[in-house]
Amino acid sequence: MLWQEAWLWIAAGIVLGILEMLVAGFVLLGFAIGAVVVGFLVWLGVLGASLPPLLLVAAATALPVWLVARRLAGVRAGQSKLWDRDINEN
Repeated sequence: MLWQEAWLWIAAGIVLGILEMLVAGFVLLGFAIGAVVVGFLVWLGVLGASLPPLLLVAAATALPVWLVARRLAGVRAGQSKLWDRDINEN
């Protein structure tokens, strides 16, 4: 099947990484890194051919990456986001 191809996972990770640059808030960064990790593991032959383990590894990689990204670049404790102007206003 198509999900057994390493290049597909790596390409999906690159596309998600590019889309992350267009979306604010580190929404797709974890998924991008998770897809690239799965691609390399498939390429090395570590992961099998079944889709559920591939998705589990991608999710298990994406969650810690997302948590670390939110910790490094997110709102700090006791801090709140305040917007004093609208980007649509001149």
